[in-house]
Amino acid sequence: MICDTTAHIYQYEGGGIAFNSGASVKLINGANGRITAEQVALGINDDDVHKARTSLVCLENTSNRGGGSCYELNEIQKIRQLCDEKGLILHLDGARLFNALVAKNQKAEDYGKLFHSISICLSKSLGCPVGSVLLGSKDMIKKARRIRKVFGGGMRQAGYLAAAGIYALNNHVDRLAQDHQHAQQITQALSQKSFVGTVLPVETNIIIFEVKAPYTAPQLVAKMKELGVLWHAISPTQVRIVTHLDVSDAMVAKTIELIEQI
Repeated sequence: MICDTTAHIYQYEGGGIAFNSGASVKLINGANGRITAEQVALGINDDDVHKARTSLVCLENTSNRGGGSCYELNEIQKIRQLCDEKGLILHLDGARLFNALVAKNQKAEDYGKLFHSISICLSKSLGCPVGSVLLGSKDMIKKARRIRKVFGGGMRQAGYLAAAGIYALNNHVDRLAQDHQHAQQITQALSQKSFVGTVLPVETNIIIFEVKAPYTAPQLVAKMKELGVLWHAISPTQVRIVTHLDVSDAMVAKTIELIEQI
């Protein structure tokens, strides 16, 4: 499998790629979590018995560790063309796909045409209490249902969750623009502070920034927690902030006020 070095499925799934699927991974150093067709081409192994057979390319949109960065559609089209030429499957980890659609003014149908399979999370910015959705061909979904059953992943009374997911899709997509605006407002306040270093480009609802003296990232997070604001230290020097459905205008204003006071 080919993916970016920071891909969520590689970094945060407990080695499931190897444990569950017996697959190895070719990591690519992309730009803020995004890889190009040229990089994918270089990552494909030759037809050699000494090497793992390349079969899958996985993209993440938006990229979590890339600071919520978004792919351009024309780059994905190039990658799909390459996959077709090489007989590879193209999967999208689209946990925050609707953020990308809103930020880039793209259409969901375009993604459906480009990927063999897509996973979408309904419990992040769309505000659903729980739930992810897998999209693909009928044959692929039939196989996925069997694999889910083997993993013990069957569900009961799933209609309640499906109803919540339908509501989220019908009511919470357009409002994602507000989350993006909130992230920009917080980023502007952070950029004025001497203890803030490099801030990854903020395209959607994720802010990742470098923390400088006199704080470490954990120290800054602890200080904000004392003030009633929850941030997350993703390393000794980096903090991650996410805006979402439950973060109001008043909360953003209060957060900015506290940042200015530090």
